[in-house]
Amino acid sequence: MNVTGGFISDERREIVQSASGSDISSKSPRSTQVQGKGSPVNHDRQSRSPIDGRPKKGGCGGKGTWGGLLDTDSSYALDPNDPNYDSSEEYGHPNARKSAPDFDAFKKKATIIVEEYFATDDVDSATNELKELAMPSYNYYFVKKLVSMAMDRHDHEKEMAAVLLSALYADVIDAPQVYRGFSKLVESADDLIVDIPDTVDILALFIARAVVDDILPPAFLKKQIALLPNDSKGVEVLERAEKGYLAAPMHAEIIERRWRVSKKTVEDVKARINNLLIEYATSGDKKEAYRCIKDLKVPFFHHEIVKRALVMAMERRQAEDRLLDLLKEVAEEGLINSSQITKGFDRMIDTIEDLSLDIPNAQRILKSLISKATSDGWLCASSLRSLSLEPRKKLLEDNFTRTFKLKSQSIVQEYFLTGDISEVFSCLEAENRTSSGELNAIFVKRLITLAMDRKNREKEMASVLLSSLCFPADDVVNGFVMLIESADDTALDNPVVVEDLAMFLARAVVDEVLAPQHLEEVGSQFLGTDSIGGKVLQMAKSLLKARLSGERILRCWGGGGSSRPGWAVEDVKHKIGKLLEEYESGGDIREAYRCIKELGMPFFHHEVVKKAMVMVMEKKNDRLWGLLAHCFGSGLITMNQMTKGFSRVEESLDDLAL
Repeated sequence: MNVTGGFISDERREIVQSASGSDISSKSPRSTQVQGKGSPVNHDRQSRSPIDGRPKKGGCGGKGTWGGLLDTDSSYALDPNDPNYDSSEEYGHPNARKSAPDFDAFKKKATIIVEEYFATDDVDSATNELKELAMPSYNYYFVKKLVSMAMDRHDHEKEMAAVLLSALYADVIDAPQVYRGFSKLVESADDLIVDIPDTVDILALFIARAVVDDILPPAFLKKQIALLPNDSKGVEVLERAEKGYLAAPMHAEIIERRWRVSKKTVEDVKARINNLLIEYATSGDKKEAYRCIKDLKVPFFHHEIVKRALVMAMERRQAEDRLLDLLKEVAEEGLINSSQITKGFDRMIDTIEDLSLDIPNAQRILKSLISKATSDGWLCASSLRSLSLEPRKKLLEDNFTRTFKLKSQSIVQEYFLTGDISEVFSCLEAENRTSSGELNAIFVKRLITLAMDRKNREKEMASVLLSSLCFPADDVVNGFVMLIESADDTALDNPVVVEDLAMFLARAVVDEVLAPQHLEEVGSQFLGTDSIGGKVLQMAKSLLKARLSGERILRCWGGGGSSRPGWAVEDVKHKIGKLLEEYESGGDIREAYRCIKELGMPFFHHEVVKKAMVMVMEKKNDRLWGLLAHCFGSGLITMNQMTKGFSRVEESLDDLAL
């Protein structure tokens, strides 16, 4: 800068004038004179007048101008609806003094509304209270608060939160505010996980539910992933929502029913079905019967309506035509689908011998009902089991079997408390001395049924016990068939029964309790992809086909094939290397066998085979051959794992040759 005699040069004055838009040349030269040495700012005299002496628009031009190019004045107002708005700027902004208290007040009131809603379950009251706040620009915070509070509560409150969000969407909270609320939740996942260990899974399920309920666009997941650091928990949340929930077969039904706490028991539903059929048989009011069936909201249990209607038609011959007419109409209208109709008739065929004790000529009457239904076109007789053949082989239903069922329940409940597998062995040997396959299947069914009604810890324990029992594969298959046959009843108390059974079935394959071909044997008992068995089989196959399925399924309930938390793959490889080195240097074969077994990762035994063979090749010590032979002979390492281990060595021969 060229300073001459304490004044700004004409050249510099033109530059400043062009930048500020003010008419510097019109001012007195004295106003720009440098007062002594140094910066003029250091010696600027402040006016004591209360009047603001600054020119209008900050000295940056008058009407029709754009203001100063170098303007850094922060007198602008924050607009919450601005796309670039960031709430974190409010507290550092000088003009946020008025909006900050409003936001603080909104946060307190939002918390109160959520707490009252969880206490009362009154959607209308919560909606009206949020409307009365009249602060729509802060509704994103209400979304965040509602979900974050629900995450730390039971499934009932989680379902309530999802229902309230759907009710508020569009009418009270607009789409951008919902979008922003979930964005804030994903961004804060790293903080939430400190207080809520299951944050990744729970928040992922909330996001998936929002997508299924059409209050959040599917594109939200990919857009948010692009905005987050790769190592953040938010990325895990979004990937879990997309791959773990939204990509699963029948994801919408599973997600919607995940948190629903069923208030209906099987007996309650059966009683309601019985009452509506009695009322219809008396009044003949089809519309009322149709409405009652619809209100039950148990489409997977409609076979019970068919069965009870047929029994009533056999008992009350005068009401036969009326009841068949009702079944015909609900079948034609699609209220009861064909698979449920068929299943109802099949259940009648299975119980015809018992019915014959109370209803004379029960078999003849049932044949007549089947003939009428077929001729009217609402039943496909070819899909039914034959009445002329012997009924399917049934499980023992004598007093001994009923006693075994009760004792099985006690054994399993005791195991869940103690985790003592050896005690289970002892009890089963005492109760099932003949090693009956039918009783083994009953125990498998009882074990998994009780585990499905409990937490992940018990589910993991059930899988560990199942792999330790060494039941014949056919007995385990029969146990799963029985589980699937009763899945319709179980679904009343456990809405995700299909998902649970599929995971147990896939886990049994990974643990090599069952071979992959046994899945087809289970599926052959349940024809059609719409049947419960078809859905379970399809989901189990999908789980097994996924990348790294063995490791993922083994840790599906938080374990690692044992009651302890699972190890990482690298840790397992390190442990295998250590135990083989110890054995190779003179260790005990029984100790090595025990260590391999305690790894609890039968699907990874091929790593033992591979490492043992490499050590034999490197050190030319045949001692490890004896260990492999012992493990193979005892069944600890299966033929499949042994073959896979040899194959892996063959694939890496070129590298080993170096």
